[in-house]
Amino acid sequence: MAKTAFLFPGQGAQYPGMAKDLWGYSVKVKELFEYASDIVKLDLKKLLFEGTEEELKATDKTQISVTLASLSASTVLKENGINPEGFAGFSLGEYSALSEAGVLKLEDIFNIVKVRGELMEKASRELDSAEGNAGMAAVIGLTFDKAVSILEGLQGKNVYLANYSSPTQVVLSGTANGLSAAEAAFKDAGARRFIRLKVSGPFHSPLLESARKGLADFLSDIEFSDPEKAVYANVSGDRINSGEDAKKYCIQQVVSAVKWVTEEENLLRDGFDTVYEVGPGKVLSGLWRSFNRDIVCTPAGTLDAVKQILEG
Repeated sequence: MAKTAFLFPGQGAQYPGMAKDLWGYSVKVKELFEYASDIVKLDLKKLLFEGTEEELKATDKTQISVTLASLSASTVLKENGINPEGFAGFSLGEYSALSEAGVLKLEDIFNIVKVRGELMEKASRELDSAEGNAGMAAVIGLTFDKAVSILEGLQGKNVYLANYSSPTQVVLSGTANGLSAAEAAFKDAGARRFIRLKVSGPFHSPLLESARKGLADFLSDIEFSDPEKAVYANVSGDRINSGEDAKKYCIQQVVSAVKWVTEEENLLRDGFDTVYEVGPGKVLSGLWRSFNRDIVCTPAGTLDAVKQILEG
């Protein structure tokens, strides 16, 4: 028997028009769009279908949009009989995973990502300077241990390890000056590529401490239930055992690195052999391929992709 996991993408996966095909296909997705729009007091159909790349890039809009697109894809998959036993999400995607695993109620999920996005956007803009905006960059071609060693030499430069994405890719967060210093150091060390990412802040780093505090305050009155299905945490890389732990991890995640490779390892450890990337883009499918070539992570964020899976 196949054991299926849904992986949900994070910020940076967004694109104009995402989930439009899913909306046109499914009444349940239309209802989800209306429900989410009512909660966050935004016309999300207009934002996702007509918003520009620049509009969707703003953290306070991105987090709602990607979450809605991801849950729309999950809805269509489940409507067609694909029912997962486990969930994981990259950064923002962890909230979709928590929702699907029964930890967070749907009525809470969109409010949480709205507030999380606003807090992270505010904290990020406070770090902008004449030299440029704070942000993130992917480094390709060096091992995790090598990246950590280089960063030790950049202490005090306001640049940090943000994501352990694959065996040969890490992501850094930093101020404009911090990322510039890191680019020079990592290229000198032999990195193949240093790619600035289309995100608007230095996520998963101590630079967002004010956002962490704000999110802790907001989540204090929100109920986190114990997981009904397997779900994995970015902060630890392992399964989440309780609602209490899930809340703690959500707060820590704002300023802590995403241990994505560890999550992938633990999904395999726990017997998951069918894996779908559920949401916009194909970033997680690519990261999975660089981690493990025996099991394929199949993109499942568009109607065409879902149809291809069903036709098998």
